[in-house]
Amino acid sequence: METFLIKAFQFMLSLSLLVLIHEFGHFIFARIFKVRVEKFYLFFDPWFSLFKFKPKNSETEYGVGWLPLGGYCKISGMIDESMDKEAMAQPPKPYEFRSKPAGQRLLIMVGGVLFNFLLALFIYSMILFTWGDTYMPLKNMKMGMDYSETFKNVGFKDGDILLKADTLTLDRFGEDCLRSVVEAQNVTVLRNGVETVIPIPDDMMQRLLRDKKGFAALRFPMVIKEVPEPNAPAALAGMQAGDSIVSVNGQATPTFSEVATCLADNKNQEIAVGFYRNGILDTLTMQVDSLGKIGVAVKAPAELFGLVTVKYGFFESFPAGIAKGIRTLKGYTNDMKYVFTKEGASSIGGFGSIGGLFPSTWDWELFWERTAWLSVILAFMNILPIPALDGGHVLFLLYEVITRRKPSDKFLEYAQMTGMFLLFALLLYANGNDIIRYFFQ
Repeated sequence: METFLIKAFQFMLSLSLLVLIHEFGHFIFARIFKVRVEKFYLFFDPWFSLFKFKPKNSETEYGVGWLPLGGYCKISGMIDESMDKEAMAQPPKPYEFRSKPAGQRLLIMVGGVLFNFLLALFIYSMILFTWGDTYMPLKNMKMGMDYSETFKNVGFKDGDILLKADTLTLDRFGEDCLRSVVEAQNVTVLRNGVETVIPIPDDMMQRLLRDKKGFAALRFPMVIKEVPEPNAPAALAGMQAGDSIVSVNGQATPTFSEVATCLADNKNQEIAVGFYRNGILDTLTMQVDSLGKIGVAVKAPAELFGLVTVKYGFFESFPAGIAKGIRTLKGYTNDMKYVFTKEGASSIGGFGSIGGLFPSTWDWELFWERTAWLSVILAFMNILPIPALDGGHVLFLLYEVITRRKPSDKFLEYAQMTGMFLLFALLLYANGNDIIRYFFQ
């Protein structure tokens, strides 16, 4: 329960920040062009609100709704989710959105998307300034990777070290690396000291999405960091910090995952553990407990292989943060084409999936990393040319600019209702996928 609450709080905090910044983008451009903003709300407020106030001599009511599906900035003279047909039936007033030139209306509509993307760039920059860019170079991963069945089926083998995707040298493991691998024609790996080329099928991403078995996990030896419990099986047998386990009952176990599998297969059994201590091979006998554990803490891959941290000064962090934000946007835009495949559609998730992105323990660096990523996605999704989204309004404004013909209010009303129906259907589908995955998969 505690883990759920921590994740949920991070998600709500992140969402609230992103919604406020998005709506502020609309708000500030509306005020610049002297357009009246009637309401500025975090979350929606059908029937009632949790909190609201209207400053003296202000035209805007500020508040917090009870339905946490976003927020809104109600701009006078604009057809939006409020569907205020009565106001739209009145003659246009100088302070209304519809009375302003198309160029000004266009800037008001892109303001939210612009501010979300600028926020992402700023957060990425501050992350790099505060914590730097820390990663484990692929060249340090001397034992390579354990690959999923999906990738083994196309030619990868456990222990392969990633070198290149086509002509691109792979330097770090992560989303960009995965994207480069699945979209390459050929991937070069180092296998037993020899460079080997693996052809990648055109539908590699669809296979990955369909099988849902992931890409790969880092291979690393099981080196004991400490034996914290004096009465644990390992402690009673005489194991010490620094011992490197290489076999169980005579079966070679060069990696942590292989040791863990052997221990799980020998619950409540006595086993012989082979290990290296100070370069000398030795063996000890011990009892595995009912959970398949022997009571040791092991060294993490970062301790074994080392990390690289690139530090940035305050001014240096901005171009690096901008580059990271643009790279994130390009990657997400590229991935969108898979949404329209059967495999991609089934992987769409709702609030549960988004909340699951946040760590189970509070970590400010990861919190801001996820928030920046979501800000990029929110900007991209909102600029899609779908009625009811900012991109839908932008599409109709561009039509007006190009043709010099303004769509009728009746047409815009129907378009708004159609867009809201599509978005509501997508919301149900995405969260339905979460429910199905939680209960049935």
